Amino acid sequence: MKKIALVSHGCAKNLVDSELILGLLAENGYEITLNEDETDTVIVNTCSFICDAERESIRSILELVDKGKKVIVTGCLSQKHPEELKKEIPEIAAVIGTTDFTKIVDILKQDKYICEVNKNPEYIYPENIERQQITMGASSYIKIADGCNYRCGYCVIPYLRGNYHSRKIENIVQEAEKMVKRGVTEIILVAQDTTGYGIDIYKKPMLAQLLEELNKIDDLGWIRVMYAYPAQMNDELLDTIARLDKVVKYVDIPLQHSHPEMLKMMNRPAFDYRPMIENIRKRIPGVGIRTAFIVGYPGETEEHFNHLCRFVKDMKFDRLGVFTYSREKGTPSYNMQGRVSSKIAKARYKKLMEIQQEISVKRNKSFIGKTLPCIIECFSDNGEAVARTQYDAPEIDGVVSIKTDKHIVPGDIEMVKITGSTEYDLTGEI
Repeated sequence: MKKIALVSHGCAKNLVDSELILGLLAENGYEITLNEDETDTVIVNTCSFICDAERESIRSILELVDKGKKVIVTGCLSQKHPEELKKEIPEIAAVIGTTDFTKIVDILKQDKYICEVNKNPEYIYPENIERQQITMGASSYIKIADGCNYRCGYCVIPYLRGNYHSRKIENIVQEAEKMVKRGVTEIILVAQDTTGYGIDIYKKPMLAQLLEELNKIDDLGWIRVMYAYPAQMNDELLDTIARLDKVVKYVDIPLQHSHPEMLKMMNRPAFDYRPMIENIRKRIPGVGIRTAFIVGYPGETEEHFNHLCRFVKDMKFDRLGVFTYSREKGTPSYNMQGRVSSKIAKARYKKLMEIQQEISVKRNKSFIGKTLPCIIECFSDNGEAVARTQYDAPEIDGVVSIKTDKHIVPGDIEMVKITGSTEYDLTGEI
């Protein structure tokens, strides 16, 4: 039996693709390993969202080539730079695009170099493949759609994955049921834009209806929704999130900026976001809101940035990520005038993060003395349990370190009394 290793880079959506690749290999009799030292053939699923992600993927490829491995490159980087990859790293055995990974078994059988990259990608989820999950534990991701119909000025994803394609509700529910039977407690719904789910196949947004169906699954603990889009944040969806007991009261809605001039330059919905944020908080009592902003986008002035700082101070987001603009070839912003220097962009990043840190410190202190449901993720070296509240998504938000003598296992949802806090994390006891 041929053994194949896989290295996965990038976002949760890319992780799902990696698990689909592994499932396809397993169905065709290949033995799977995540340790590249155990085999001479390695698949690298790459990321190309920003320059740093590209560098990480390239570094991984070069290290494997130096070890003499047969390296097959797939994912966003190979979709974006197929010719350049082979030219710069001639040892690569194959380059596969974002929508061509279902051909990987045939490609593995070839001895010659293969470049299988569709120049006009359209990502249709391969429902016939059984995912081979890499991360089995408390949580797992479900991709409800891929591709994107928006053309945000900074984003290369639509050009790498094509237009938006939703999966059918029954297929998503079936996948969630299988995960729960395997012991998954929390499912996390991902797409380039989850709030646009269903428009292409049902002719209207259907995320609320999808949540209704998922909420019926026995033994499922939590349902989390990531990557909401401002224009689709309607009252029906908010009321559904508030009402359904398994849907965590957490809204992830990357806003990218606050100033209407900047939003227009970014090709984003250019309206005042304050009433929307207030409406979310009104309709979902106790909600935690995560957002993300880009600083240093071409044309961003001090006035624009100060507007963003005031917005963050006023809105007091529960969780916030900040990114410095990354100039990506092929995006609408690539040739825009008014570039912001790296030094200024980094200074703006630092200032915005300092503003958010003050907000986060106060918010976390407010939890001390309260008892919150927390999902157990793992155990640290000192024997403490590591958990998350419903306001924390895995890997990007905070954790709760718990001291307990109680027998608990990953995936359990326990009531935890919060006893302490730092800028981003909590401590507690059961």
